[in-house]
Amino acid sequence: MAIAIERILYLAFSKTNTTKLLEAVEAALEKGGIEEAKKVCRETRGPVASIFYQGLLRADQGVDVVEKTIVSYGGVQMSLMENGLSWLALFIGIAPSLGFLGTVIGMIQAFDAIQAAGDISPNVVAGGMKVALITTVGGLIVAMILQIFYNYIIAKIDALSIDMEDSSIRFVDAMVKYNKKK
Repeated sequence: MAIAIERILYLAFSKTNTTKLLEAVEAALEKGGIEEAKKVCRETRGPVASIFYQGLLRADQGVDVVEKTIVSYGGVQMSLMENGLSWLALFIGIAPSLGFLGTVIGMIQAFDAIQAAGDISPNVVAGGMKVALITTVGGLIVAMILQIFYNYIIAKIDALSIDMEDSSIRFVDAMVKYNKKK
């Protein structure tokens, strides 16, 4: 749960109004050039601002280098957004297995009780069966809750990814326009 909550918070803080950011960067390029645009990016949180900043760092090397930098750094930002998802997937997969392990342990306890009592009465078997059912339910509930969080996180990453790609294309266009004016 901690990983899921951390990822949700990270992604929530990663969301940026990219249209507003792009307008601010374009205005800064017009007004103060590359350094002013870098300042706007430094003062804005989120992966899109970081990608723009990396592109601006290499603005003097040409638009092709800026574009390659944006693509490369976009991959870095995607990795940062996906950080920890493999652990969530592991816990989603292992929670039911741990529940079923509890089922087996509960059944062993039930059979031990039967063996010790020499009788198969419901009272003898009930304790082991209770353990078996509780652990199974627990494992399934954990897996279902984590699966919901996982899918939500993946949907947020997809939305941020599309926003990053769209903004990066518009940023490169803005850099081409800026270079033509120079």
